[in-house]
Amino acid sequence: MNATTIQLDKTLVETLKSAREYPRQTYSELIKNMLQVFQSIKKKNQYDEFLHKIQQVKMKELWNNKADDAWENA
Repeated sequence: MNATTIQLDKTLVETLKSAREYPRQTYSELIKNMLQVFQSIKKKNQYDEFLHKIQQVKMKELWNNKADDAWENA
């Protein structure tokens, strides 16, 4: 294994300890799992934002029309 040393705040180390799935889980394994979850959520959010932008155009088309304005002023 190709390892390195990084400096972390002691409070972060305690948070990592409490986040372990099992007592002997290494910080490397834990961080790797956290990154996989983070990347998955990030991809999902990008997809949701893309859908939202597409839907905005259609919603403007459906809701911003003269027929609806005429009903509001009737």
